[in-house]
Amino acid sequence: MLPKELEQEIAAMVRDTDHVEEKIIDVIYLLQRHFGYFSDEAMGHAARLTGKTVVELEELATFYDFIYREPLGRFVIHVCDGVACWMHHENGLFDYLCRKLGVAVGETTPDGLFTVLPTACLGNCHNAPAMLVNGEHYGRLTPEKVDRILEELRENADTIPLCLCR
Repeated sequence: MLPKELEQEIAAMVRDTDHVEEKIIDVIYLLQRHFGYFSDEAMGHAARLTGKTVVELEELATFYDFIYREPLGRFVIHVCDGVACWMHHENGLFDYLCRKLGVAVGETTPDGLFTVLPTACLGNCHNAPAMLVNGEHYGRLTPEKVDRILEELRENADTIPLCLCR
């Protein structure tokens, strides 16, 4: 069940556009923020509120990197897998992060804090290698800088606002 305010916000968003397709990603993000990921329940609400089919919504959800169909950690670390970032880190940022956190790419740490995911490009090539954590860019990464970032996130996990997208 959706909170009344969220349902009203989505209904107004859909009602106030000439083409619902222009607002579907925004609707998905709102539901994802509420449920913690774009769950099957969230997809049902999106279909009902937008008039789109579950198949149409699933196509979108599996296309975009920032729509999550499974529960993730408190901090979603999108590691840039673009050429510039790849070239600027001799041992690989993915490898370092995964070793440091004890997970494989796509997995969540046992404490539920971190999930490491690839993304094609963050548009932050001038700061390669780079990653995005819950919407915040980090660049010119070194193992030491990554360690400091992870420690800061751990220490402040309860005070950092949740941002699952944008």
